[in-house]
Amino acid sequence: MIHLFGFIHNKISRSAIFEGMNKEMKSRGLVRFFFSILAVGALITSIVGFALKWGEYKGLFLAFEAGQIFSVLFWFIGVGMIFSVISQMGFFVFLTVHRFALEILRSSSLWNLLQLFFILFVAFDLMYVRFLFFGESGESMAGYAWLPVFLLIFGVITAYIKQKQSSRKTFVSSLFLMVVITALEWFPALRVNDEDWLYLMLFPLMACNAFQLLMLPKFAAK
Repeated sequence: MIHLFGFIHNKISRSAIFEGMNKEMKSRGLVRFFFSILAVGALITSIVGFALKWGEYKGLFLAFEAGQIFSVLFWFIGVGMIFSVISQMGFFVFLTVHRFALEILRSSSLWNLLQLFFILFVAFDLMYVRFLFFGESGESMAGYAWLPVFLLIFGVITAYIKQKQSSRKTFVSSLFLMVVITALEWFPALRVNDEDWLYLMLFPLMACNAFQLLMLPKFAAK
């Protein structure tokens, strides 16, 4: 565990995205950060899960079936924690790739251009490929556009906030995390293409990735 935290800290402290962070970040801060993300994943998944199936679960609340309510809630919490772990794995892979890309390309401008290409490519594929595999006869591709558009808008807002926290050069990489990495983490639900699972997985991943991007420097400063 100590070696894992040391590796993570090394990748974080050397990343331009988190420049200005406390270099003496302790593993205790990372542990606190880890459990905070678990809580975010559990909370968002529970809210989205009950909202998606409110027609089914409303009766449990009206009848105050506490046992069944807590049974469903614990299931959502467990699934949400799994989503948060997936998000954290994607986040630290992103930090590693980001660092290696800068070392190999030796040009932040070139790396930004490549990231923009991948952002647009993934956003288009989230619409086109899903329509290609799951679209039915007479169905319009436009019906598959709103999820990638929503992901892009949320990513732009999150990247803008990150830019305000640090510097302008973090915008593209932050957007890359919020769009490309989130889409990769979301892939299991995309394969199944069940509407409930698409939403149940997407919103916690977005929340966890945004939380990590925006809050990690604050945890590091403690």
